Amino acid sequence: MMLQKHCLNQKELARRWGISHRTLERWRHVGQGPTFLKLGGRVLYRREEIEAFEESQLQRAKVVSAAIDRAGPAEGRRLSAVPVTSSPLNGRAPSGAMSLRSS
Repeated sequence: MMLQKHCLNQKELARRWGISHRTLERWRHVGQGPTFLKLGGRVLYRREEIEAFEESQLQRAKVVSAAIDRAGPAEGRRLSAVPVTSSPLNGRAPSGAMSLRSS
């Protein structure tokens, strides 16, 4: 089936990421994780959505690392996460995107 080549089911994605398929279920319930399709009771994740989500997580890790580097020594400083509402690339932020601010 053509759809199978471009999509992973819940267990395949869980295996790819080394997490429980229950974690993906919980993420869907709370609106986190990659965008999914629900077709006749089957949950499928498009590869391009999986890769976009992976990239957003990589970007989040880079933001955290850069903020820590900018903040310098931790003495007397606090980092707080602030939701990002738009991206300079496409005008919208990935679901759950955060920016770090030093105080």
